Amino acid sequence: MANNVEIIGLGAGDINQLPLGIYRKLIGHKEQIYVRTLDHPVIEHLKQEGITFTSFDEIYEKNQEFSSVYEEIAALLADAAVEHDVIYAVPGHPMLAEKTVQLLLENDKLHVNVTGGQSYLDALFTTLRIDPIEGFQFVDATSFKRNELEYRHHLVFCQVYDAFIASEVKLTLLEDLSPEHPVTIVEAAGSSQEKVVTIPLVELDQSARLSNLTSVYVAPVADTELNHHFSRLREVIAQLRGPNGCPWDKKQTHESLRQYLLEEAYEFIEAVNAEDDEAMVEEIGDVLLQVMLHSQIGEDEGFFTIDDVISTLTNKMIRRHPHVFGETTADTAEEVMDNWQKIKAEEKQAAPSLLSGVPLELPQLTAAEELQKKAAKVGFDWGNAEPIWEKLHEELEEWREAIKEKQHEEIEKEFGDFLFAIVNLARYYKINPELSLNRTNTKFRKRFAYIEEQTALSGKDMTDMTLEELDHYWNEAKKME
Repeated sequence: MANNVEIIGLGAGDINQLPLGIYRKLIGHKEQIYVRTLDHPVIEHLKQEGITFTSFDEIYEKNQEFSSVYEEIAALLADAAVEHDVIYAVPGHPMLAEKTVQLLLENDKLHVNVTGGQSYLDALFTTLRIDPIEGFQFVDATSFKRNELEYRHHLVFCQVYDAFIASEVKLTLLEDLSPEHPVTIVEAAGSSQEKVVTIPLVELDQSARLSNLTSVYVAPVADTELNHHFSRLREVIAQLRGPNGCPWDKKQTHESLRQYLLEEAYEFIEAVNAEDDEAMVEEIGDVLLQVMLHSQIGEDEGFFTIDDVISTLTNKMIRRHPHVFGETTADTAEEVMDNWQKIKAEEKQAAPSLLSGVPLELPQLTAAEELQKKAAKVGFDWGNAEPIWEKLHEELEEWREAIKEKQHEEIEKEFGDFLFAIVNLARYYKINPELSLNRTNTKFRKRFAYIEEQTALSGKDMTDMTLEELDHYWNEAKKME
């Protein structure tokens, strides 16, 4: 058998848009003609001339996903082509938003000929009075992702068959646009049945008439409505650093910004400790600002861009998660960390020392913890808490001895050893020393603020009060926590 399939486009509207050659082919064909759907004005007209059609409308009714519908239609047509030559008619142009056509073209057992048909895009551009050269995106409403949408271009959703699909489009658009944002519904563009109506986005799925001839148009969106998009943030940072930007931002360097990155990171940690979601949003935004500024400085100097930063991070995440993006298995968090460390070690093979990966600029409590973790990976660690406690007491006694000797440098050294032992003990009990001290500092601030408040209410000056009086307020603050 020849396995021949001829695909014909029925155009976007009524019989007047159908080319004469295609019209003659359809009315002259003696075998059955397959159509994806009977819901098309040309079909109704041809039926009146005695042409019969075999449609796949019932497949839509029994499948929940459009991908399954298209695959089943393509499979049925391929089976039919084994028995006889097939004519398959689809709305519009076969090469425009027709997944079944693409599936047939991918089938190397079939001889597929696309005869043509009028695309409705020309009529749509005329109806909407838009020029696609300004930027145009054509989207299949049955299969798209939010992050694919280009809101600054003319945006057209095709195949908005029914209220369910319209609802999916609406809910996705509401992630970025306001409920009152205008959208335009176009029905049967360019035909005698053409209808155009502009409504608020929130009413999109309430339209009385939706069919396979329905499209939804969203005009290009103003920059001010896209402030939540990453691309918009990048533009703002570039403008701040640009010729007509902010004097302060233009003046900054990687070195001058170092302190701010640390400060913003700690402010975010403070918001986390306070379980303050709004503060977390603001503070993690400030951390992101530092990332963007450093990246823009890198771009201005010609060394790297935010794209390099993101690409490096993305590649690292994929490389270090082979259990997600590869064939490796990891069923527990511990197995994930083992894989992570092995891959990281392979990446760092050229490192001169096991400890070289610990940045010198880290806060010293964090640095102590990281150094101990690195050493522990090769077995340089105690297996239980008892010898760590003994070491802690040993370091405490050595610090006391140094204090008795009144040798300042030794006092400082021994105190450092004592802190290092405390960090080791904290690590054993899975306590982050930096966060733990941060919590205590926050608690101290609150209690001391209460003392200041009560002292002011009493009309006294703190410097004139005894330690016992101040401690009284301290204990009151403690009870209130």
